[in-house]
Amino acid sequence: MLRIAGRGRVAEGARSAAVSPHHSRVPWRFLSRFRFRLALGSAVAVMVSASAAAFPGTSPLPLLAPQRADAAADYPMRIVAYLANSGSGTVATFDVRLERSVGSTEVGTGPTGVGAAPDGSQVYVANGGSDTVSFIETSRHKVVATVPVGAYPFSASPSRDGRRVFVANWGSDNVSVIDTASRRVVATSPVGELPHSIATVPQGQAYVTNSGTNDVTVLSEEYQPLARIPVGDFPSGITATAKGERVYVANTGSGTISVIDTATSKVTETWAVGKGPVGLGVSPDGRRLYATDSGADVLLIIDTTTGRVLARVPVGKTPQGLAVSPGGSRVWVTNEESDTVTVIDPTLAKVRATLGTGHHPEGIAITPR
Repeated sequence: MLRIAGRGRVAEGARSAAVSPHHSRVPWRFLSRFRFRLALGSAVAVMVSASAAAFPGTSPLPLLAPQRADAAADYPMRIVAYLANSGSGTVATFDVRLERSVGSTEVGTGPTGVGAAPDGSQVYVANGGSDTVSFIETSRHKVVATVPVGAYPFSASPSRDGRRVFVANWGSDNVSVIDTASRRVVATSPVGELPHSIATVPQGQAYVTNSGTNDVTVLSEEYQPLARIPVGDFPSGITATAKGERVYVANTGSGTISVIDTATSKVTETWAVGKGPVGLGVSPDGRRLYATDSGADVLLIIDTTTGRVLARVPVGKTPQGLAVSPGGSRVWVTNEESDTVTVIDPTLAKVRATLGTGHHPEGIAITPR
């Protein structure tokens, strides 16, 4: 869920609660609902009329079939989707191939972001209400470690080599770096205000969206701030291409996507896409960008060559998280206000299934193999 309020500043009440040493007394769901109402009420609603004029129709343009491996390579064994139910304190698990529930795991309070290890052996869950990250062993769907981090962690993203997990601490304006072998925090890096989500690249850098300062912090391989890149209003979701040459940023308050060239650390393009983009994902071949539009309750399918929206696929209420299956044949979208997850065939721009989840699903990750 987007953790911002007003235009460029968080509401004083919510910000004070987030940084107070007594923040554990504040009901997590109250703060979550409060931030969301302000984010979409004051930021997104301002853009509704302009967005409607800019995007009058919903008829999709012709879509290119994503380049993918055959079915056996796409799903060599069981591929599992892990969804953080922020209102239930659980992580729901689904068999991606069969599109059905296979269980649930209790984690901390207010889980939001989820990240999967590159080898699929572990899943990392940011527990915003507990100030911790849960390590889930995927072979048993069991929590094997709980690591204390900063205040109100929102997302937990592994490095490309799997040795580290980067945690965006929304309430303490920093990033905790966890060593996956020792399961301990080995560094704490300062970033901008209200860090929301993190994308990592093969070169070793991490890119952090700062929803309170409207920019992205670049962290070096040694976890030091290298640059601050201005983007749009209230940046939230972020993702990178497979090779790491491009990073995409969802500017929820602006209704835009910023495209960052990682070689120059500069924004090269800004695409007007909708009302309130939040979650992002890239097709394996890099030709399509997927974005959840929380202001319009749709999945956006975007051509990364032109920045044009090719299709808007209706999903549930307040879509948040997004994950792409290993071969790119499916996109999974969590619908926070519907307590569902939508499974989409991006080639046809069609919904395949809508499945029930726990209460208020937000982040989602799919194991790579």
